[in-house]
Amino acid sequence: MELEGRQLKMARIFKAPIELVWEAWTKPEHLVKWWGPNGFTTTIHKMDFQEGGEWKLTMHGPDGTNYPNRSIYKEIIPLKKIAFEHFNPHFITTVLFTAKGQDTQIDWRMLFDTPEMLETVIKAHKADEGLKQNLEKLSNYLKSKK
Repeated sequence: MELEGRQLKMARIFKAPIELVWEAWTKPEHLVKWWGPNGFTTTIHKMDFQEGGEWKLTMHGPDGTNYPNRSIYKEIIPLKKIAFEHFNPHFITTVLFTAKGQDTQIDWRMLFDTPEMLETVIKAHKADEGLKQNLEKLSNYLKSKK
């Protein structure tokens, strides 16, 4: 993981073909199985997976707290890139997909408006740890699909 001014970045290689990793990101029935930090579950209310489309979900914390999320897809390049704008807190997420033989590398970047906002989100919501856990949950989910 790398913190760079306004960015939280992480890369990881998954032992799964790019088509499966892409599907895990783009199909609600897969996404709900791994999205969110450890102990959280996710309900997807809307996932209009196209540029300009809205993505609304609620993450349910282990303590019963609900965390509504809203994003708009900004750029989608099949099997290569997903970018979306998240609101409240505001940041842009860019996820790059790269085939590495039968494996897939993901480069995940969250760009915040200010370094202070990034720091606040890390302190208040442990966004850095949550990102690590999210990637670990995705890895475990992909292993279960083989």
